[in-house]
Amino acid sequence: MKRMFYQVTFPATLAVVTMVFISAVFYTNANLSYADSAKKKTSEDVRTSAVDYTEARINLLQDALTISDAQKELWKNFTEVMRENAKEMDALTKDRAENMKTMNAIEQMKFHSQMTESRLAHMKKMLPPFEAFYASMTDEQKKFIDTIFRTGRHGKHKID
Repeated sequence: MKRMFYQVTFPATLAVVTMVFISAVFYTNANLSYADSAKKKTSEDVRTSAVDYTEARINLLQDALTISDAQKELWKNFTEVMRENAKEMDALTKDRAENMKTMNAIEQMKFHSQMTESRLAHMKKMLPPFEAFYASMTDEQKKFIDTIFRTGRHGKHKID
C-alpha cells in the first residue's frame, strides 16, 4: 500500500513542479501589454543599423584574417559590395519604419517580399568578389572562413 502511494504521488508531484517551472519560464518575460504600442520601443531603438553591423563584421574579419598585400585589392572590392548592400538595407528598413503604422497586411507582405528579393540580389552581387577573394586565401584563411559560414561564429583568434 505504501509503495503504491509513492508510485502515484511522486509522478504527480514531479508533473506539478515541472508545470510550475515551465510556467515561470514562459511568463517571467511576458509582456502583458503587447497591444499597447505606446510602451514599445521603436525598431530604431532596438536594432543596429546594417551599416554599423557590416562595419563591425568587416573589422572583425579583417583583424582575424591578416589580409596580405596581394589580397588587399580583392578584399577592398568585397567590402565595397558589403557596404553598398548594407546602405540599401538600411534605406529599406528606414522606409518600413516610417510607414509601419499605416501599412496594412498586404503592404506588410509586399514589404517582406521586397526584403527577400533584395537580400537575394545582394547575395548575387556579393558572390563574384567573394569568390575572387576566397580564391586568393591561404588554406588556413579558407578553413577559418569556412568555419564562420558553417557555424556563424569566429572566435577571437587571429590567423597568422
